[in-house]
Amino acid sequence: MRSRLFRILPTLSNLIRLPTFRTAPRPLNTTTLKSMPSIPFLSALFGGLSTNTKNTMTSSYPDQRTEDEWRAVLSPEQFRVLREQGTEQPNTGTYNKHAPTSGVYTCAGCKAPLYTAQHKFASGCGWPAYFDSIPGAVVRHEDSSLGMLRVEIVCANCGGHLGHVFRGEGFPTPIDERHCVNSVSLSFVEGDGEGRKEKGGEGEGKGESK
Repeated sequence: MRSRLFRILPTLSNLIRLPTFRTAPRPLNTTTLKSMPSIPFLSALFGGLSTNTKNTMTSSYPDQRTEDEWRAVLSPEQFRVLREQGTEQPNTGTYNKHAPTSGVYTCAGCKAPLYTAQHKFASGCGWPAYFDSIPGAVVRHEDSSLGMLRVEIVCANCGGHLGHVFRGEGFPTPIDERHCVNSVSLSFVEGDGEGRKEKGGEGEGKGESK
């Protein structure tokens, strides 16, 4: 009887043996860090456009001076804005609140006439504003440097960067446009400007002139 019982016990232990479950190891709780996307307008707003863009925009103008020649007649800030498509800080320019009754605004680089005093108006934007230009004085280009489509305006004689033009803002002007121009891109000649235009390349004085 006892021997029979000992034979049964191992069998019972096998029957009631609980199954074992293998669990897969938990993966480590890793966090993937993604770098912040680049924000192009922070560098582009007060910086400049790429070399390729500048080359395509300045290759078809009458005044074809080299960069070294421009550096010889422009101040560093004028060169940055006019030749590298930079932007001056708002509310800092000489001509922002300049309000003459007559006179002509010319390109600070090549001295070509661009705007008359009658074109200027107070927009409150922080840069000189003009509702129109002297016919044929300004050329427009599409500019997508800030991730949006804008219209850049440049001097038709030398391709110097002036600023951008905006439409449909509702200003009480004869043409619903605002030429937002860097002061450093401009010079000013009193009167009608005739007989006062300076030949490009002579570089009489660097910096803005009033």
